Amino acid sequence: MNGPASNHSGVRVQVRGLRKSFGDQPVLRGVSLEVEPGETFVIMGPSGSGKSVLLKHIIGLETPDEGDILIEGESVQSRGFMDKYRMAMVFQSGALLNSLNVAENVGLYLTEHRLKSPEEIRRIVAEKLEIVGLTGSEDKMPSELSGGMKKRVAIARALVVEPQLILYDEPTSELDPLMAVTIAEEIVNLKARIHVTSIVVSHDRDLAFGVADRIAMIADGEIIFVGKPAEVRACTEPGVRKFLAAEFKLNKT
Repeated sequence: MNGPASNHSGVRVQVRGLRKSFGDQPVLRGVSLEVEPGETFVIMGPSGSGKSVLLKHIIGLETPDEGDILIEGESVQSRGFMDKYRMAMVFQSGALLNSLNVAENVGLYLTEHRLKSPEEIRRIVAEKLEIVGLTGSEDKMPSELSGGMKKRVAIARALVVEPQLILYDEPTSELDPLMAVTIAEEIVNLKARIHVTSIVVSHDRDLAFGVADRIAMIADGEIIFVGKPAEVRACTEPGVRKFLAAEFKLNKT
């Protein structure tokens, strides 16, 4: 999560020629894409295709071997960048602190940086919990929450900084279908409420087609197709067709 900024609208994100290897294993092979301000952009592909590594580069948790990421035309690697734009990430696990209750988890950034008074923090936390449908859960501990509730608490925590960019790493993983729909609805509702730019990494096809303005298909560290959901469905590129057509089939004898 990053510091204050005056602009409350979503930001433009550009990824240019991103390459990353771990040891002798290339993970990203010259990835380039552009996300428009206020867009919900889904990066979809199979496990091990480089989706989460790409997301970590965008928020600055990884440094590329080559290439760059630009936010509003400015490199995320430039000096002082982190003070200019507000970004937040919703991790796959939710990443809540087990020793803190819901309210303390959601307000942690404001508390740690002493950005607001305790009364203001309580008001902001209650407001963000209301947005994700968790009013009254302030005193619950993470151990008392379902997987879907943990994800929604993580989204509320991200909203505390009034982000211009939210990154979601597999937001529906390990959730039942009904809760996955709830999380998808939260992503759509946030776009309508605060016009934030959202980048969602997922292998969940239903989520991708349900929330995305555009979808980038990634395979073996390369972007193989970018388009609107209808264009992705109609795409004839073999890698896209294989991923979309994958089904579990059991041969009974």
